[in-house]
Amino acid sequence: MSVLMSMSWISPDWPVPRNVSAVVTTRIGGESCDAYASLNLSDSVGDDPATVSANRTILADWLTLPQDPLWLQQVHGNRVVNAAEVSAGVAADASYADISGIVCSVTTADCLPVFFCDREGSRVAVAHAGWRGLAAGVLGAVVEVFGLAPEQLYVWLGPAIGPERFEVGEEVRSVFLKRQQSNISAFAPSPRGRWLADIYQLASNDLRAMGVENIFGGGLCTYTDAQRFYSYRRDRTTGRMASLIWME
Repeated sequence: MSVLMSMSWISPDWPVPRNVSAVVTTRIGGESCDAYASLNLSDSVGDDPATVSANRTILADWLTLPQDPLWLQQVHGNRVVNAAEVSAGVAADASYADISGIVCSVTTADCLPVFFCDREGSRVAVAHAGWRGLAAGVLGAVVEVFGLAPEQLYVWLGPAIGPERFEVGEEVRSVFLKRQQSNISAFAPSPRGRWLADIYQLASNDLRAMGVENIFGGGLCTYTDAQRFYSYRRDRTTGRMASLIWME
């Protein structure tokens, strides 16, 4: 699967089986207005519900989705759910599917979406990984659900706030240094006496500590690319992109 970086969506570049489809939307192509312009896919950020519903219909038509995605109530935790066994609005920050036609999804606007697939293309997942979710171990929870040797897994890191813009306090840095000392290189001093955090490196370090080495993606900054991406840190009131994965 090659990278497709259209204005409306991004397809990951990772060596997964052909039956696996994955997409990250951009903010372009929908009906939302003002701060939410234009393809906001979250119904929990203050946008008009009817417009969000219309945007989700646009998305389904674009991608010819096999069914409606499982839209989660994301809580910055580490709960992983089977997308075939729960209803929309369930409180969780990751979902997985082990049968075809089930669409897993998360929404983001600076947090890191993380896609998972096994080597055989028999199980897929996506996680919402902000710094709180990473600290809570959401990626490890997904790996545990797969129940496979780590070399059997492929991971792709989607668009998130980049390391030159993700400013955090010492309390956040301390959390990650306690998790593993190798995270020290993921933080650089900021001009304001705080820390700039590399969320891609933090996620990669977490995965590699579990033995996962097939890690792809990273580097698309939501904060600096205002034309294509929503960013909560940049705009506060804003929409959300969606990251979706399913097996045909």
